[in-house]
Amino acid sequence: MPHLVAPPPYIVHNNPAVKDGFGDWGFILKYRIVAANEQHGNYILTAYFQMTFPTGQYKNGSTKTIITPMIAYGKGFGRFDVQGTFGATLPTGNEEKIGRTFPWNNAFQYHVSKKVWPEVEVNYTHFQDGPNHGKTQVFMTPGVMFGNFHVGKRLSLNFGGGFQVAATRFHVNNHNGIFTVRFPF
Repeated sequence: MPHLVAPPPYIVHNNPAVKDGFGDWGFILKYRIVAANEQHGNYILTAYFQMTFPTGQYKNGSTKTIITPMIAYGKGFGRFDVQGTFGATLPTGNEEKIGRTFPWNNAFQYHVSKKVWPEVEVNYTHFQDGPNHGKTQVFMTPGVMFGNFHVGKRLSLNFGGGFQVAATRFHVNNHNGIFTVRFPF
């Protein structure tokens, strides 16, 4: 089922010479390949196809449409779980300037209680072509998630945040506060 990525991210820069503004609009198609609840293995494997369109303000987005195929996975082990994604960002043009990236993210969560999940996320990105060709960056993000708070018949609320810190000498940004709100159904 297609989902609009709404609203697009609002990007704040540390450099006062660069204007803050909204990023690009996009959509995601998602297909669950396999999944099992806690009684039958507690795992999931999902394929994603994402496209973003160059709609960002003040150069806070891409100059071309970007296609992002991705695989997502997760496995629970009692109160501990691991979930992650691996994909590729593929511009539809201007590749020598935009480049390709290969992001790989893993989150490690521990369920302290039914509604509180401390976590550490590791974000790895390798750059091919473009201005960062051949470089790799890694971020560590300690954080905490709160949820599932039921708000409707099948609708829940999850929210949380973390603080992203670069773990490699090369990085395109650093010290990012991250906040997320999710409505699973």
